[in-house]
Amino acid sequence: MKADEIRELGADDIRSRLAELERERFNLKFRGATEALANPLRLRTIRRDIARLQTVLAEKARTTEAAR
Repeated sequence: MKADEIRELGADDIRSRLAELERERFNLKFRGATEALANPLRLRTIRRDIARLQTVLAEKARTTEAAR
């Protein structure tokens, strides 16, 4: 997911997507500890998407705070 696509989402949508990715990351890490993953690079992609979501969410918080 690109940062531009994330910026178009609302804060609630970002939070729900963030929770979804955190669950997926947990499941993949758990599965990776017990068996070989079919696509181990998916963990890297998820981790980076989580970072992007958190960054955009922080940007939105700063802009709404500055607007007050």
